This record gives sequence, C-alpha cells and structure tokens, in this order.
Amino acid sequence: MNIAIASAIHPQDTEVCLSPTESAIIRTLLYFEIFSHPLTLDDIINCLSIPVTDRTYIVRVIEELVQQGYIKKCDGYYLIHGSPEIIERRKNGEKLARKSLKTAKRFSSLIAHFPFVRAICLSGSISKYYMDEKSDIDYFIITTAGRMWVARTLLVLFKKIFLLNSKKYFCVNYFITEESLYVSTQNIYAAMEMSSIVPTYNYPLYKSLLRENNWIKKYYPNFPIRGKEWVIQKRKYFLKPVLEKIFGGKTGERLDKFCYRLTLNHWKKKFSHFDESTFDHRLRNGRNESKHHPLGYQQKVLEKLEQKIRQFEVANGLILSE
Repeated sequence: MNIAIASAIHPQDTEVCLSPTESAIIRTLLYFEIFSHPLTLDDIINCLSIPVTDRTYIVRVIEELVQQGYIKKCDGYYLIHGSPEIIERRKNGEKLARKSLKTAKRFSSLIAHFPFVRAICLSGSISKYYMDEKSDIDYFIITTAGRMWVARTLLVLFKKIFLLNSKKYFCVNYFITEESLYVSTQNIYAAMEMSSIVPTYNYPLYKSLLRENNWIKKYYPNFPIRGKEWVIQKRKYFLKPVLEKIFGGKTGERLDKFCYRLTLNHWKKKFSHFDESTFDHRLRNGRNESKHHPLGYQQKVLEKLEQKIRQFEVANGLILSE
C-alpha cells in the first residue's frame, strides 16, 4: 500500500515503518537540517548510512518521497522543512568557503613550519565547503608522539601573541599523534567530522588516519575520500628540524609533560563547574589526544537529531527504521 494512502486512512493511530532506504534518506536530510543545510542529490548519496550499489534506485526512492510530500525539492536541493532562503544561504556559504579555503591553505603552510607537526586537515563547517561570517577555520592536527603538547602550546602561543587570540582563521582545537590515530568517540556526528576532513598537509598520513578509523564506514559507507586539491607541497624547513633536535630528547620529554600539566590545570580551573564525565568528553586531555570543545556542541547536535526524528515520526505517523 502507498505510504501516503495508509496514513490518510488512519491518520491518528496508524504507523507505517519506512524501508531502510527511505529512512536513511530522511534521516540524512534531518541531520543536515540541524545546520540549515539543504542537500544535493550527490550529497544525499554520499551521506547515506547504507551502501549505495544502484544510484538509479536511490534517485527513484527520493522522487517518490518528494511526490508523497515527505521531502521537498527546490532548485536542485532537497530538504524537509525550511524555505528557499536556506538554499540561497548555502550558495553564499559555498562562495565564502572557496575564499576561506585559500586562506586555510596559507595558514596550513604556516602551521607546517611548527616543530613536531606531521599532518594538517581542516574540520568543522569549512570541511563541508560552507562558511558564514560567524564561522572559524578549524584545524585537525597530527603531531609526533610524545610531543603533541609542545606543538599545541607553541601554536596556541602564536595565536595569542601574533593573532591577538583570534580564532577566525586559526582555530587549533583538535590534536592527535601519528602513533595513535584511532579516534575513540564513535557516533554519527564524529563520523561525519572524520569523513569530511580536508587534508592540507601530508596526504599519505591523512589516508592512514582514515584507514585507522574505518569505523566511520558504518555511518557513511559511501563518503568519498578527499583529493589533493588543497594540499600544500612539502618543503625544506630550516628552523623546524633544529627545534625538533633540541627538544627531541629528555629535555623535550620534560617540556611536553610540563605543557600537558600546565594546560590541564588551566582547564580544570576554567571549567571547574564541569563534572568529571563532562570534562573528559568535552576536553579530551590524554598524552595522544587533545580536544577543546567546551560548549558540548556534539551532544547538542545528537540530542537535536533525536528530537527531529521523533517529531517527524509523530507528524507523519511513520517509523524511521534504524
């Protein structure tokens, strides 16, 4: 029976369970609706939680959902709620992102000069090729094992001193080491952030990062690997190897531990209102991973997604399969 007909017969007490493909499409659109981000056909296919083996079939299912009124199509974009203004917003955001990517590439070249930095990727909104006037450029940085906190401290000091603590083009909020590429947080949000990162320095290490975190394919089996468009060319660094040699032995080990303790104590004072679980989740502070997300944005997104799914199900008398 047609879903729309079944719902019309029993609008109050009938719940129709959508197919896995239909549910995956709607869940994908609902996720990006949190960010007021309508999707193209390619976006939907790339971000589906189920493997796509027949593109024609996916297109047919999407068009059926449009005809049944569950999703909308406007100017080549698909959405569930919202007006054409958010489509214009996305187009403007893409234009600004193209300009910002050039800026991010220049700053990546600068970051690559810092000692113990081994790879750089872009994360956050710019990795989805969207920016607005409030967006920062976020960097996901891989460092040498045992020197992550030295590298992080030097980069933060540079931002505070030379950029007047502005995060607009220099938000260094996630670090891991090349010895420990596995990211333990696993959910739809973390998977999207990991899948969409844009490499700007050391492309082979970026590919190793994805291989080490192949759990993201559970959430996004179709998301394509990024190309080399924004990768800077490696060059000879004169000061970098000198500093790495100076801080490569026990002196560097002591300095790394000092930077770690200094940062951890600062965070504990600044965020003393966090309980232990919240602190660990928002401010990851191990020797091989540093995450600075004090606003708990990830959890807010996950909660909002569940809310949107429930609201959609109730409004349409449907059940979205997992």
